[in-house]
Amino acid sequence: MPAPPPTPRPAKLLSRGNRRLADAGVYTWTLPALSARLNGVTIRTCPSAGICAHVCYALAGTYRFPNVRRRHLANLAYVTEDLPGWEHAMTTELTAARFTDAWVRIHDAGDFLSDAYTLAWLRIMRTSPRTNFYCYTKEIRRFRRLVEPRPPENFLFVYSFGGRDDQLLDDRRDRVADVFPTRAAIEAAGWNSQEDSDLLAVLGPAPVGIPANKIAQFLTRLEGRTFRQWQAEDDARRGRRPCSERVDDALRRQPRRGPAGLIRAASHRPADDQRTGVDAPAVREAP
Repeated sequence: MPAPPPTPRPAKLLSRGNRRLADAGVYTWTLPALSARLNGVTIRTCPSAGICAHVCYALAGTYRFPNVRRRHLANLAYVTEDLPGWEHAMTTELTAARFTDAWVRIHDAGDFLSDAYTLAWLRIMRTSPRTNFYCYTKEIRRFRRLVEPRPPENFLFVYSFGGRDDQLLDDRRDRVADVFPTRAAIEAAGWNSQEDSDLLAVLGPAPVGIPANKIAQFLTRLEGRTFRQWQAEDDARRGRRPCSERVDDALRRQPRRGPAGLIRAASHRPADDQRTGVDAPAVREAP
């Protein structure tokens, strides 16, 4: 059976995004939310998504328009079928004068779906020092390994609650964002709203509060909770133990070789060491 023809490549990779981002002068790069089918294969575009999948704004409104969905699917096809070609095209596009001192939000839908894709973005950022990049992400384990040790100087990121690895986050140390039912709830919790500008998520005071999208069925599902609270309830219902407990168990099962200082419980490790955690079980993801 002959291979299907490649998906047509977008002529322009970066756009002004939705009205709120456009008003802030932010360019965006977007993938389909959660997952998408390409040539008969399902690709997980948000591998660490948790309860956020039940109220994802990128599954509603203009994101459902056929032309928008085709564009996002073409973006996904490009990075999964020809990652080097996409990296070259993105790097070339960013040399345009309009991107000097501009901000690019990576993923107003989707996330860093593989190591190779994440590393490609890091190379793009380092090759484009005149442009500023930022993102929200739930790919905590991946960022601990690939980004945190040496982040590009022109890249800012914030971890967002509502994913399967929330237990890895510490809002006393990590820059975090959580979705709240209202702005009043954000202020009552002593958090800082990014409602006035999306860039406040990475440039404003932390921790960051995001008012929930005013989509009726999503607000009903939220039931007055934050994403962090909802995810914790879901983890408890599913019997998921805190990550530090799972790491402790893994360490206890390992042969006790080497210096004792390297074989201690995760819950007792210094703060800098806790940032690495352990890798999750292997899952199928995009190359």
